Amino acid sequence: MWSTVEGRFALSILLVWVFMAVLSLVWTPQPLWATDGQQVWQKPSHNHWLGTDGTGADVFSWLMAGSATNLLICLLTVACAAALGILLIAATVSRSALVANTSIVLVDALISIPTVLIALILAVPLGASVVVIVLACGLGYGLNLARVARPQALLAARSDYVIAAQVSGASAGRILVSHILPNIMPVVAVQLSLSAGSSVLAESGLTYLGVGVSSGVPSWGHSLATSVKLINVYPLTALWPGLLVTLVVLSLNLFGDSIGDAIDPQSNSALREAA
Repeated sequence: MWSTVEGRFALSILLVWVFMAVLSLVWTPQPLWATDGQQVWQKPSHNHWLGTDGTGADVFSWLMAGSATNLLICLLTVACAAALGILLIAATVSRSALVANTSIVLVDALISIPTVLIALILAVPLGASVVVIVLACGLGYGLNLARVARPQALLAARSDYVIAAQVSGASAGRILVSHILPNIMPVVAVQLSLSAGSSVLAESGLTYLGVGVSSGVPSWGHSLATSVKLINVYPLTALWPGLLVTLVVLSLNLFGDSIGDAIDPQSNSALREAA
């Protein structure tokens, strides 16, 4: 992964993100809830490295704390998407024609529902919260993972070595883990990295719409939503969270591509030689 410029760039940005998220749990440059009505919309200075927002709170401290929230949303979304996607893939390659056909129809029907609409529906009983973002994105991205990985999963399920494993009495779970998933891992890795990046974007969009992170929880989307109203007057306060979102999303996409190339024998000559 370190052999490419894109991989080194992506990994460096992601490591900084994780470090800032962990550090924010124990330290921020300024107290997170400290506000000063006399210091609103201040430019970057020694005391406030990225300036202050409309309440006089330190922008850098809020972005640090928000990095932890966004990291949590990203990890939970990827976990939910992976679990749902792999479950649907297992159903798709099932020996039961009824189960396989039902899963295919279900995925094709539900994948057309926008993630925003799912979030709006979930926000009615649950209210604006991290749970809404994770469930909406996890459902949408899990369906997309199952749809994209379906052709390769079906191709692997019909291969000679899978048929041989079935004849030898291997269970469906063992075949899935030992033969089918390893063959679709490059696709899964890329799709999950795209899901991670999309979850960061979704958090910003859903929070702006009022169905994402609640107002009392720091997040990059919350920082964008509160500063974008006066972007023409104080552009820097909207620039910093927007820049963070852009860098992280780009890094996650590049990271997924690098992982996919590293574990794909067709792209990695070292794996081909080892095989």
